[in-house]
Amino acid sequence: MTLSAVASDADDSVAYTFASRYVREALPRFRIPEQSIPKDAAYQIINDELMLDGNPRLNLASFVTTWMEPECDRLIMAAVNKNYVDMDEYPVTTELQNRCVNMIAHLFNAPIGEDETAVGVGTVGSSEAIMLAGLAFKRKWQNKRKAEEKPYDKPNIVTGANVQVCWEKFARYFEVELKEVKLKEGYYVMDPAKAVEMVDENTICVAAILGSTLTGEFEDVKLLNDLLTEKNQETGWDTPIHVDAASGGFIAPFLYPELEWDFRLPQVKSINVSGHKYGLVYAGVGWVVWRNKEDLPEELIFHINYLGADQPTFTLNFSKGSSQIIAQYYQFIRLGFEGFRNIMENCMENAKVLKAGIEGTETFDIVSKDVGVPLVAFSLKDSGKYTVFDVSETLRRFGWIVPAYTMPADAEHVAVLRVVIREDFSRSLAERLVTDIKKVLTDLENRWTKATMITHVKAEENPDGGGAVVPKKSVKQTYEEIARYWKRLVDRKKTSGVC
Repeated sequence: MTLSAVASDADDSVAYTFASRYVREALPRFRIPEQSIPKDAAYQIINDELMLDGNPRLNLASFVTTWMEPECDRLIMAAVNKNYVDMDEYPVTTELQNRCVNMIAHLFNAPIGEDETAVGVGTVGSSEAIMLAGLAFKRKWQNKRKAEEKPYDKPNIVTGANVQVCWEKFARYFEVELKEVKLKEGYYVMDPAKAVEMVDENTICVAAILGSTLTGEFEDVKLLNDLLTEKNQETGWDTPIHVDAASGGFIAPFLYPELEWDFRLPQVKSINVSGHKYGLVYAGVGWVVWRNKEDLPEELIFHINYLGADQPTFTLNFSKGSSQIIAQYYQFIRLGFEGFRNIMENCMENAKVLKAGIEGTETFDIVSKDVGVPLVAFSLKDSGKYTVFDVSETLRRFGWIVPAYTMPADAEHVAVLRVVIREDFSRSLAERLVTDIKKVLTDLENRWTKATMITHVKAEENPDGGGAVVPKKSVKQTYEEIARYWKRLVDRKKTSGVC
């Protein structure tokens, strides 16, 4: 008896994904494919590729939130299809944004009444917030110069060399000279006295950092305010301060309530803060608030009505999601002042545990300060055998993403590692990281010992062979070589982490 089979023409969408042709075909990289594929196959092949990404929870380079409660996750997904700019269609979402602005303004001690509406806006991050604040300073300065019939074509802004790259973007994009106060070894934040010395009649503002990206340290905004007030009185100028509180804005009010850095200081006219950092929201939300309405020139605010009602808007983009704004409001009412304080205290305690563990290796010097953003920055005491870049690379074998970098101008010879402590970084993870760092140090020490032995053996086998023995570089030479390499890399392509 003859058996015959008919080839199945069944729809590929019901086929077992790993038995289908889709897993053996190359994925499109440059052009949209001609044919459709089943949804489960599309999901599977993309999900498989994404497995090669790092684990966000172990990404200790980032300040950005990587965990939220499931209830908030559900709110985010429920609002993922809402375009925030459609304020007339989504009035409640707009109201939630306004509530967040008011809460943040009061948190930063803005001079407003209990029921008075604050001046501020939600952004996609602190980068956009800084651009908006900078534009407000520039326009206000230009208007004043025009009224005085003085030149207004050479604005400048004074910052420390430790500022995040978004300040450099603002200066370049909006044609403002960036005057940077250089750093020095052991002092990695802006010196207020040197900053005020650099202020002139064309300075639109001085930018102070509450939580340096490099070391987490808070700059002395109070001293800057006092020195700048004196200079303004002597010169007749009215140079203001902007506080970049991207990292520290949701830390200082809860851990250091007596610290004067915000609108309690008269020269502080605007403040930005990242909701997606210690505001405890996933990436995609920042905030900027102004002291009062006079500090935000009216001509920068646009009014549109084609979406159904008159809507004022002051943003660099237009359409954006509503989810992160809703998530920010959730965190404010869910945690309250008490909850935020508890989380920040936990972060600081876990940072202390990690710091103690790293000091216990007797291999590193701690560069970060005890007061500031909860992070630990540390450098090698001796880089003759291996560098912080070797440590960073080897830690990836254990899943940890720990950045290594050189300091900015005039401190480039200093290279450090940095671990950011977020709310989801527990004590047990801190202890595990210390254990893995010790394993890495042992491994690197063994590698160096083996490489040294091989070098000596080759030198003995070929005593007359030139170049057999490589002279050991000093620590300073090693750091300078690293600094030159990274400076070339950065000059070719300057990039920024999420802000």
